[in-house]
Amino acid sequence: MPRASFASATSMSDLEGADALLAEARRLTDARLDALARRLGTAVRPPLGPALAYALRTNGKRVRPALVLAAYRAAGGSSPAIGGVAAAVEVVHTYSLVHDDLPCMDNDAQRRGRPTTHVAFDVPTATRVGWLLVPVAVEMMCEAAGQLGIDSAGLGRMATVLLDAGGPRGMIGGQWLDLEAEGRRLDLDQLMAVHRGKTGALIQACCELGGIAAVASEQQMTALTGYGREVGLAFQIADDVLDATATTAQLGKTAGRDAALAKSTYVSLLGVEAAREEARRHADAAVASLGGSGLDAETLGGLAAYIISRPS
Repeated sequence: MPRASFASATSMSDLEGADALLAEARRLTDARLDALARRLGTAVRPPLGPALAYALRTNGKRVRPALVLAAYRAAGGSSPAIGGVAAAVEVVHTYSLVHDDLPCMDNDAQRRGRPTTHVAFDVPTATRVGWLLVPVAVEMMCEAAGQLGIDSAGLGRMATVLLDAGGPRGMIGGQWLDLEAEGRRLDLDQLMAVHRGKTGALIQACCELGGIAAVASEQQMTALTGYGREVGLAFQIADDVLDATATTAQLGKTAGRDAALAKSTYVSLLGVEAAREEARRHADAAVASLGGSGLDAETLGGLAAYIISRPS
């Protein structure tokens, strides 16, 4: 894809391809999560089993699974077993949402249009749910790697990428910085550091996991990492704009929480329109990073466009 402005680099067909991929990602991921919820809901004694099932049975855009599928196919992969890797990433994302909503974190009562897990059950149960979802995700990824024919070295790389993204060098580290920053005004570099961990790390990991599963070349992996790094920031900036401009009904979670918690955001730092432009700039950079890599990048370009224009 040429190094053009984002608007000219992304065609209507790219956007339609992204919509189709998101629909496929929802279908593949939701089927696996529902089967997992049924198994855990009965295999684990109450209240933990039903709480695990509750956390897993949520509606979602499934952007992260779609990025796994897109990166895998962009690098030449074709096996349907990649759906297991995509679902494993969504399980890690689910763990992060369960913990992010806890009273000691953002203390939110609504997520994806329904009560959060700690409201539906209780705080100790929700805390345990988050912990347990991490090994569940690794188990899912190991099973999918076997179906994909990935050797032990490849599986080791995938596990490192996934767990780093969900740990202190990724989401946990970013969340820690985010909590420390409440009530403080961060500059742009500090804000980027928070969100490269809290949001961007798992999004970048999605792209890398797809590439590893497809046995992408070193050049292709570099391109996918660069794309994921930039599109992860674009996603967070779009989230900040939505939190400031959309309603609770549109978001499926409590709108205006960033302002209520006195968080530094791209909107509070730059204003709404400048934040939107910053999201477009990172989307541009994401698409540009794919140039000359030999990847089939059309759907990735379409996903970048969706990420900065989504309504919720």
